[in-house]
Amino acid sequence: LSEELLASELFGHERGAFTGATDRKIGKFEAAHLGTLMLDEIGEMSQGIQTKFLRVLEGHPFERVGGNKPVKVEVRVIAATNRDLERDVAEGRFRHDLYFRLRVLEIVVPPLRKRPEDIEELAEYFLSKFRTETGRKIEGFSPPAMEQLLRYKWPGNVRELKNVVERAVVLCRGRSIEEEDLVLTNLSTTGDTGETKAPSREFAPCSLSDVERRHILATLDHTGWNKSRTAGILGIERSTLDRKIRRYSLANENGPARPRVSEKK
Repeated sequence: LSEELLASELFGHERGAFTGATDRKIGKFEAAHLGTLMLDEIGEMSQGIQTKFLRVLEGHPFERVGGNKPVKVEVRVIAATNRDLERDVAEGRFRHDLYFRLRVLEIVVPPLRKRPEDIEELAEYFLSKFRTETGRKIEGFSPPAMEQLLRYKWPGNVRELKNVVERAVVLCRGRSIEEEDLVLTNLSTTGDTGETKAPSREFAPCSLSDVERRHILATLDHTGWNKSRTAGILGIERSTLDRKIRRYSLANENGPARPRVSEKK
């Protein structure tokens, strides 16, 4: 969704707020007052919406798009994403304060390939579901077909398993689902590209200070020595960052180049 449309969906809008806004619309936050709001793909929010979203989570009132009347709500928020938000925070794509505000109770759901014990049970569940919907009299999966389901890496996770079983129920010509009824892809899973991995470096013992020094320096280089942004990524105050720069003599070593001033004689 565009930023304007997402703002309208979350916070609502007043009549005439933009082209096509013929009536007042109540946003999802207002509609979920004293209830629960589930937001999927939270990592796709733009920086502008993240700022407004954070203010609502902190209990501040908001205004509908095109309005000036403050609206205050009390909502429980459940947010989901398939992105690595910690990496997005480190790279400046997701606000670190919003990340920590959301990260109260975190539930990590491993990909299907990492919990193969669930594949058979899920496949049987989907088979029963689609068998009922279609009226097909299919008894189950043949042993080779189930073996193929268990060996497959499932790059599309449970959604892909559901679609594979549904397609097999429709295409199956016998009393059980066979290997030829399963249409699987050759796509690789995330982090499983098939490329040759670079050899890992040998471990070199070092102190925590050395690790911190290198990490701060790398983050400063990444932000072009923007100290405010660097402090935000590291999760520390700007004054703390300045002290560490002085402590490790980073400015003298790799700081941004400064023009030299020559004295006139």
